[in-house]
Amino acid sequence: MTLRSRLRSITEYNISTFRRHYVSEIAGSLGDLGTFLPIALALAANGTVSLASTLIFSGIFNIITGAVFGIPLPVQPMKAIAAVAITRSFSPGSIAAAGLFVAAVLFLGSITGLLQWFTRVIPIPVVKGIQVGAGLSLVMAACTTLHDLGWIHPSWADNRIWAIAVFIALLLTNSTIKRLPYALIVFIIGLVLAIIRSAFASHLPSFHIWHPPLVIPHGSQWSKGAIDAGLGQLPLTTLNSVVAVVHLAADLLPSVPTPTVTAIGLSVSLMNFVGVWFGAMPVCHGSGGLAAQYRFGARSGASVIFLGVVKLLLGLIFGESLVDLLHRFPKALLAVMVIAAGLELVRVGESLNTSGARDLARHAEDADAGAETESRIHIGEEERTRRWMVMMVTVGLLVGFKNDAVGFVGGMLCHWAYELPGYVERGKRRWGEGRVRLP
Repeated sequence: MTLRSRLRSITEYNISTFRRHYVSEIAGSLGDLGTFLPIALALAANGTVSLASTLIFSGIFNIITGAVFGIPLPVQPMKAIAAVAITRSFSPGSIAAAGLFVAAVLFLGSITGLLQWFTRVIPIPVVKGIQVGAGLSLVMAACTTLHDLGWIHPSWADNRIWAIAVFIALLLTNSTIKRLPYALIVFIIGLVLAIIRSAFASHLPSFHIWHPPLVIPHGSQWSKGAIDAGLGQLPLTTLNSVVAVVHLAADLLPSVPTPTVTAIGLSVSLMNFVGVWFGAMPVCHGSGGLAAQYRFGARSGASVIFLGVVKLLLGLIFGESLVDLLHRFPKALLAVMVIAAGLELVRVGESLNTSGARDLARHAEDADAGAETESRIHIGEEERTRRWMVMMVTVGLLVGFKNDAVGFVGGMLCHWAYELPGYVERGKRRWGEGRVRLP
């Protein structure tokens, strides 16, 4: 399929999906706001990034990725960079340097094929462990936010009572009222509450045409950004924003062509090569955001194209004046939306030992192309236990240390420990057959 025909096919799919399910697509586009808004606002409040530039460029990237990939691919903050930038009060130049460093490394990995090789050698239980761990991390972060709320504090519009109400509504949408556009309704309620609170405080947004700042890192900002924040972001971006998101896209949307690892890597690189020079927040794609948007109804690139248009218009027209309004969006509502997204991501772990696991399905197809997929998967109880243990070691260490790289290394070590007896046995057999000789 040529590039032109592929883009035409994706465009037709986006348009037809939006026409048939426009409410679900719009609702799904809002699924990732629970992650995007708090980080973007915290960085903007510190003067580290420009909220207007972040909205404009992330909106442009939403539109492009939705049109090119045809799936609800999120545009998320680079969380490790954001965490360091917030706690250490980074300058705009330092956070730009961090984003450019990660972009450069990922670009080299994409064009040299290293990302493809890396993806091939990672066992599926480790990949699913990263996904499940990311989901649990989202749930835990949201619960921390809810724990900090009181029953009637910090505001009549943002407290535990609101959190319980929207959580009960979430449970109902999982059972009796599944067709309800939950995310859209919760977002509208939160926006109305934020507007009321802003009106009482006389801080409503005003027209503020965007004047793009120019950010050029210099001197020590390069080393500070790259070493203090960029190095910590690399494993997170590679594992969760490239490898895990490709696997999750194949699991959730099997009828849509899955983006390649190289394409996702180049997408992350190019987004940051462009946006950070104008004060935009470093961004990536992420499995948590994809799970969130899928959970709330998004099934095509039309959802994120819609979101991108809204972001673009808001950034161009209102710019930095939106900071106060968005700061008053109830954290209780955002936290429950994050919990829903995290649980959706955790669910991918249940397919570890079924046809949902790509390695088992592939081996089964090789073994018997004429049988049904489920019947072709023959995996013993011992192998099931091993795969489960590798995934849980990955999950446990990722969540415990709050570090994707630690979880990845632990899962790989567990996998290799299980494989070691087989390596030794094959070595003995090759030695006995005379196929291995000492020099």
